[in-house]
Amino acid sequence: MAEIIQLRISLIDSNPLIWRQVLISKSTTFFKLHQIIQIAMGWKSSHLFEFNLEGYRIGIIDEQEPGYGNSKVIDAKKSTLKDLISHEGETFKYLYDFGDNWQHVVEVEKFIDKEPDSSYPVCIYGALNCPPEDCGGIHSFYNLMKILGNKKHPDYIETVHWIGKNYNPGVFDKDKVNRGLKKMQSSR
Repeated sequence: MAEIIQLRISLIDSNPLIWRQVLISKSTTFFKLHQIIQIAMGWKSSHLFEFNLEGYRIGIIDEQEPGYGNSKVIDAKKSTLKDLISHEGETFKYLYDFGDNWQHVVEVEKFIDKEPDSSYPVCIYGALNCPPEDCGGIHSFYNLMKILGNKKHPDYIETVHWIGKNYNPGVFDKDKVNRGLKKMQSSR
């Protein structure tokens, strides 16, 4: 029986498309999937998130919030992928940072057998660097890229200082992602 899911995570409205392809266990919780996506995309998991799958909202349930227990949000720490995903081609949404509104589509590409001596999760492909955290969303990101492309722009120096000299939107480092995923596995 296939125990591994191949997922493709794409950042909506990115052009060209910013995406990652990962292999993860079917027993992975949605909370752990959130952490995997954060590492794969290069973000720091410093904002709220939510998955939406066929009308189900999956996220963090805060017992301190009014209405706890009446919420229509399913607990991401208790729900696993195998609980809600059943077939190839299925898609669902992942929203990170309700302010910047980073929307992703997650596609179930296929189910595969676990390889002996392989560890999961693992990133197998991807394209382009993810936008910097807290840059204001996808449209603000592209505005920042225009500024960085014009050294005469009045905001150029400030933008370089904010983003950093080493940020390159065209570079995706799969090895760095996999080092982060391995570190996450070892810290369980």
